[in-house]
Amino acid sequence: MIYCLFWLSLTALQPPSKGAAVPMPKIDEAQAARFAELALACVHREYPNKIAHVMNGDGDALPPRQLHPVFYGCFDWHSSVHGHWLLVRLLRQFPEAAFAPRIEAALDRSLTAEAIAGEVAYFKAKGRTAYERPYGLAWLLQLSTELFEWNDPRAKRWHAHLRPLEEIVAHRFRSWLPKLSHPIRTGEHSQTAFAFGLALDWARATGDSRLAALLYEKSQAFYLEDRDAPLAYEPSGQDFLSPVLAEADLMRRVLDAKAYAGWLTRFMPKLAQRSGADWLPVAVVTDASDGKLAHLDGLNLSRAWMLEGIAAGLPPKDSRREPLLAAARSHRTAGLASVTGEHYEGGHWLASFAVYLVTTRGY
Repeated sequence: MIYCLFWLSLTALQPPSKGAAVPMPKIDEAQAARFAELALACVHREYPNKIAHVMNGDGDALPPRQLHPVFYGCFDWHSSVHGHWLLVRLLRQFPEAAFAPRIEAALDRSLTAEAIAGEVAYFKAKGRTAYERPYGLAWLLQLSTELFEWNDPRAKRWHAHLRPLEEIVAHRFRSWLPKLSHPIRTGEHSQTAFAFGLALDWARATGDSRLAALLYEKSQAFYLEDRDAPLAYEPSGQDFLSPVLAEADLMRRVLDAKAYAGWLTRFMPKLAQRSGADWLPVAVVTDASDGKLAHLDGLNLSRAWMLEGIAAGLPPKDSRREPLLAAARSHRTAGLASVTGEHYEGGHWLASFAVYLVTTRGY
């Protein structure tokens, strides 16, 4: 038993053998600046704000900046987290850009030891065990991954400050996963497949063998035997994640290219019959000022990176790569065109999804 657990930990820590490379256009500084401006405009913008938390008394009726000294902007906690991730990601990739000093100043303002201590206190309060689980927690780990991987004195300082919250979040995953009996197959924040992917990336990057093993085990238990994915039932009217594609994007992190190709044949058997991009139509937002309807803009962006990830997990000569990448391109075009900032309902978060896509963070 001990040997099996040790082997599972080692297996989970090792990324599966790579499939094919996916050639993608690189982000340029002008595009990066546009996305950076959207995040800079919201990470310290307190209102409007959506607070969703357990209140234990009148004293919990506080303004966002007091409840969350770091992640109070961008309308809600998780959007603030991935808005900060966006800033770190772009500063790391464009350290000499004109926007770099403003990003550094914003991160210095946010990621202080004192402010993080306030976030930790919030998470430790009674009744908040499930707060932001799993979506916001997974993005917090993604922020930590970005800082951990970046060999820069500023990143090391910010990551050291973030560590107490990172430890709580990782512990929340470790405590939750053994008790989770079924996957959560939604197109919104509660979905497990997308969160598992981000958390597994963090566990592998930082060497957390225990969490990696739990995620590897649960991914196999929940998804390995899935067949005939009901992609035709997607999307729901306010999805920003695809349950089917997110699952496939997770499993290419768990299986090697040969095993993944076989799994995908069973999971999406009609994919081999597809051609071009029309087999997966892009989603259309009818009212970008409606925050829930605007989720579909995010769906186009997340579908694009998931389709690219699925293609990257397959062997180089696999015929399914062409329709996957064709659909990815159409979703990429539609998704990026929606990131305008015209309406705060999308402007406070879509840039993060765009940066995750165009910087190929997922693979």
